[in-house]
Amino acid sequence: MFNDTKAEDVLDAAARLAGVANRTPLRRSEGLGRVAGHDVYLKLECEQITGSFKLRGAFNLISTLPAEVRQRGVVASSAGNHGLGVAWASHHFGIPATIFVPSTAPRVKREGILALGASVDAESPDYDAAMERAIEFAAANGATFVHPCTGRALLAGQGTVAAEVLEELPELRTLVLPVGGGGLLGGCGTLLRSAAPAVRIVGAQSVNTAAMTHSLAAKEVVHIPSVPTLADGLAGDIDEVALDIGVHALDAIHTVSEDAIGHAIAWLAREENLVVEGAGAVGVAALLERKLAPDKGPLAVVVSGGNIDRDRHEKLLERW
Repeated sequence: MFNDTKAEDVLDAAARLAGVANRTPLRRSEGLGRVAGHDVYLKLECEQITGSFKLRGAFNLISTLPAEVRQRGVVASSAGNHGLGVAWASHHFGIPATIFVPSTAPRVKREGILALGASVDAESPDYDAAMERAIEFAAANGATFVHPCTGRALLAGQGTVAAEVLEELPELRTLVLPVGGGGLLGGCGTLLRSAAPAVRIVGAQSVNTAAMTHSLAAKEVVHIPSVPTLADGLAGDIDEVALDIGVHALDAIHTVSEDAIGHAIAWLAREENLVVEGAGAVGVAALLERKLAPDKGPLAVVVSGGNIDRDRHEKLLERW
């Protein structure tokens, strides 16, 4: 379960990340509290160094590679944020990195990866194709493929998000997470199922990225088509490992419409003065849609990322 990741792995990752990654704010939201009827806190991973929690897992994994392996370089596939995390960690260690992203990846993410010194391949039509090409490239060049969603060290790094929330809010009753390939869910689930098993873990995703929702319902991996979505960070299929994470780590999962995500992005800008990307806004969208009303408080929502193209953000603010 969870790729054999254990709570102790999460604590070890927290020690490696201390002084490297930001300890992001956990901020009470009065507006969301009024909607939910109890205290709601926002875990602001949109204020992480690379604008996303993905740095945590990428750095932890790369830091644990043997030096001679690390020097051969790393390769990743990404909708953007994982690529930023891998690029930042690679820059930190002074090693080469090649990131495969879909051609539709947001400009701010592609440019951020390049600015950190990594190479970017943006020729793939979608996220799943980018992963296939990245795995082939890594094998052909003797580099390490850094999976975006699975692996013991990667999950341990992502789990430090929950460790920080629980440390600051020990009375936590519900944690709401965006769910794509299961990396954040797997890491946070590993920590909470061990350290705070009474905490409910609730997932949120777009109707256009609902691979986990459909797979859980079918009790087997279900392919989803690649279609446009505001929640680009949650796009793509899941695999058997991710489905296993979903089965063991989720108490519930909700899908929200693309319009609901757009409204949540605008709401967070106006009410919380936050710039949040679609994947980071799905949990807030579910709250604003009152899909989480039965869940008990205090409740924390992970705002997983803030990397959204400026023109897209401005258009959403004009609409909503």
